[in-house]
Amino acid sequence: MSRLSPQRPGAQRAEAFLQAFLRRCTPHMSQRAREDQLQRKAVVLEYFTRRRGREPRRRARGLSARQRRALRLFDIKPEQQRYDLFLPLHELWKQYIRDLCNGLRPDTQPQAIQAKLLKADLHGAIVSVTKSKCPSYVGVTGILLQETKHVFKIITKEDRLKVIPKLGCVFSVETDGFVSYIHGSKFQLRSSERSAKKFKAKGTVDL
Repeated sequence: MSRLSPQRPGAQRAEAFLQAFLRRCTPHMSQRAREDQLQRKAVVLEYFTRRRGREPRRRARGLSARQRRALRLFDIKPEQQRYDLFLPLHELWKQYIRDLCNGLRPDTQPQAIQAKLLKADLHGAIVSVTKSKCPSYVGVTGILLQETKHVFKIITKEDRLKVIPKLGCVFSVETDGFVSYIHGSKFQLRSSERSAKKFKAKGTVDL
């Protein structure tokens, strides 16, 4: 068997290239100093990264009322201001009130229905203005599309969108033959706030 060389030809060429490269890079060093430098052990110091404190998560803030108005998010487009488009909404509202009042029977007490209506969502109800300090509002009837703290937005059978202020007006709401009257001055709340409000037994509405 032939004796194997301690290094393969490829390793010899690599070492020769490395030595030549070191001589070119360190011409001022002697071969002994160069080998002594290479024989030293390198000490790697541990490096600790600085931990960043957790930044508080910023909660996504919704749009303000002013921004919503500027974007006109709740505006009803003219081509959508049609009474017949919202008749299905009215049918849904009637079923919602029937379920809320456990059925509207002839022997149901009007006061019980009134108490439910005061806290119910009125979007989809047919609302009429029976009294008002402004005579032009009296007689306006339509499906309630939007309610804010101070106004009702109603679409009439003539496909006209009317904005009626609550203050100074009395409204009537008819449900399966039951008619309830709402004093707008006592009703100046958002629909979401009304569900938690305690209404006075007297002086709020008249039946």
